[in-house]
Amino acid sequence: MLDVKAIIAEAEEKVGIDDPETSVSRNLEILLDSLNRDGQLSEESEAMAHQGFVGRAVDRIEGLKWMQEYPEIAEEVIDRPVFLTGLPRSGTTYFQYLFDRDRRFRLIRTWEAIMPNPPPGFDPESVTRRKEIEAEFNAKIAPKIEGFDALHLIDEDGPQECHVFMEQGVAAAGFFNLYDVPDFFDFLMSDLDLKVAYEVHKRQLQLLQWKLPRPHWALKYPNHVIAMEQILQVYPDARFVMTHRDPAQILASISKMSFTLRTARQAGAVDPHRVGRQMLGFIRRHIDRIMDFCTGPNADRVTHVDYYRLADDPANLLSEIHAGIGIDTPDDVRESIAGWRRENPKGKRGANKYTLEQFGIDEDEARELYSDYSRHFDIPSEAEGTAATA
Repeated sequence: MLDVKAIIAEAEEKVGIDDPETSVSRNLEILLDSLNRDGQLSEESEAMAHQGFVGRAVDRIEGLKWMQEYPEIAEEVIDRPVFLTGLPRSGTTYFQYLFDRDRRFRLIRTWEAIMPNPPPGFDPESVTRRKEIEAEFNAKIAPKIEGFDALHLIDEDGPQECHVFMEQGVAAAGFFNLYDVPDFFDFLMSDLDLKVAYEVHKRQLQLLQWKLPRPHWALKYPNHVIAMEQILQVYPDARFVMTHRDPAQILASISKMSFTLRTARQAGAVDPHRVGRQMLGFIRRHIDRIMDFCTGPNADRVTHVDYYRLADDPANLLSEIHAGIGIDTPDDVRESIAGWRRENPKGKRGANKYTLEQFGIDEDEARELYSDYSRHFDIPSEAEGTAATA
């Protein structure tokens, strides 16, 4: 059984200070209760989960320790960050790689996500070894996940999303994709203090940029859409760029991803129909947050992006996106993005095949459930969107 007290105690011992963030421990307690009850972890997966939770707690508590020893870190300004978001599986990872070709932005690196400390500006010599460890980690995990390369775009020193930093605050909606933890997801959406979680997130960015140049952060995570109001409380000058794709296609894709990730962790067989039912509601609750924010007083903070145009001709579309967030599009940035697109055509890393039917989902039911979202943002079906840009 996974135990919150044991995990926090182990992390405290490793770092050498007590953990004062009791609300985060409460989040972890709810997650572990749900995981122990419904997760059906294998013995190996339970040991790996324990190790992972300890690691994230260590990262968080170490961040507090750095702040205690170097109070000036708390004065680091995160200036006008851009949050790259949208429903899960709506092209946000692809979009992130395009922003990574823009010299004006700073993105989280893959090795920084799993080994954020010490701050790289304080200890630049540690960076090479951390990259090596990250590569070893990916080499170990990839064989355990079917279609790893096609499932999620990732490179050794490429950009990474905010999931791991949200894990530090135990506020990552992606836990519900990794594990069968419906009670935790309900808690996350109703009672968890997302503002506190984003304060942990901000602290990590401050640590990463300390003693280094300060271009604007571009921060990708689909599940940022559930917390845009709280993000503005922590980052008052934040801007959002949101991708939009056929939600029925998204549902099939997130069901396949969740099924694959859970299969790598669960002791018994994963029921694909259970996954499908859960993801049907998972996407609907994300849509609810999008609709509330994008029809509210801060709707003008969001620049909206057609996934199909983005996939077809990102270099030209980027000028519209840049205009939406108040910047220009230099020629060298446009050329860099076009070059990456040529070098990474669709399907280069393999195909990721899935259907709604394999997860017991009726397409008409799903489209009706998501129809308000599709109408509001004028989103075509996957077939229509792909044909329009062919």
